[in-house]
Amino acid sequence: MDLQLKGKKAIVTGGTAGIGFAIARVLIEEGVEVTIPGRGGKKLSEAVATLGPSAIAIEADLGTAAGAATLIERVPSTDILINNLGIYEPIPFAEITDEKWLKIFEVNVLSGVRLARHYFPQMLAKKSGRVIFISSESAIMTPAEMVHYGMTKTAQLAIARGLAEQTRGTAVTVNSILPGPTRSAGIVGFLKSISSDPNATTEQAEAEFFEKHRSSSLLQRLIEDREIATLAAYIASPLSAATNGASLRAEGGLLKSIA
Repeated sequence: MDLQLKGKKAIVTGGTAGIGFAIARVLIEEGVEVTIPGRGGKKLSEAVATLGPSAIAIEADLGTAAGAATLIERVPSTDILINNLGIYEPIPFAEITDEKWLKIFEVNVLSGVRLARHYFPQMLAKKSGRVIFISSESAIMTPAEMVHYGMTKTAQLAIARGLAEQTRGTAVTVNSILPGPTRSAGIVGFLKSISSDPNATTEQAEAEFFEKHRSSSLLQRLIEDREIATLAAYIASPLSAATNGASLRAEGGLLKSIA
């Protein structure tokens, strides 16, 4: 299927690995020029080199206001903004300090707010554009092991819906995607950190996670990052014009609600 994206420009935050990298790859396959902001270093340069000439690296730490300003100065406009940057950390609620609350909010929420504050009004003026927030099933089913993370993912849904309300009569859409636990280098460490067996293999830790912590999953495995990326590419395309203000579930059936 031709997603009619050829010649478009996109920004994918958190695009050096995991879901963000997979989204960038799929968009590039569809003919999109993708800017990937990052804190610099080997990880950013390797990601862009792997993706090829349609990927552009911008050294900018989007967990800060200064980083957002740097990106905006270097890339003043875009057709597609995908707010994927995020961090997480399993930690008991009583041990989440003010500093940890503020840090995760700034990275997971304010990074997207700062960029949308600049690019979204331009899209409205052009009556064309896409803003996508990569949230999580944790936005709906707050994980007891990281309440602060769940809070940030819920906040993203509220922001996305509020922005969507302003798109009436335009061809701009704002949507959220709710991935479930998705395979990445980071999640392997997370699964092992909460496993009852400190010597568990990756496969054993994954099986225990779905048995004890995510038993409602219908998929009963980690989602592959490309399975999220293909949905994101469709939502970024003109073919998805009737989907707006939506929270799109791609969480393997973890959430038991019918809507």
